[in-house]
Amino acid sequence: MKLQGIKIIAKNRKAQHEYFLEETFQAGLVLMGSEIKSIRANQVNLGDGFVQERDGELWLYNVHITPYSQGSYAGHKDPLRPRKLLLHKKEIRVIRDRIRERGYTIIPTMIYLQNGRAKVEIAVAKGKKLYDKRETIGKRDAEREMRRALKNDY
Repeated sequence: MKLQGIKIIAKNRKAQHEYFLEETFQAGLVLMGSEIKSIRANQVNLGDGFVQERDGELWLYNVHITPYSQGSYAGHKDPLRPRKLLLHKKEIRVIRDRIRERGYTIIPTMIYLQNGRAKVEIAVAKGKKLYDKRETIGKRDAEREMRRALKNDY
């Protein structure tokens, strides 16, 4: 899928189901040369990823970027290594304040290429309870039934 110089590499589809996503931010990634080649080859998994603050900076953890197969011995060896996120100080301050509130976490929702540069979309999220998940599924099913009924009327 391409939109205005943006190529979506990976989406965290589970995020919408598991969390209430409140606010999103676009962040750059500090990568090694072989990691960007793996990203361009769509070899990324966001499933268990999360963001933590360390020394006033935000770091992305548990995002699996497969080692580049044609890379040399100097390429990245650890596919799950922590990666630094590039954000403005004001954005980091806002995110840090939200992390410190009870029940909030920061999760990656999407990795994409924008004008050839790897970006990650992170979201301030609050975990859903089981009844919230059931409610979301119920709404989705009801909307699907309404669309079917309208489609069959014509």
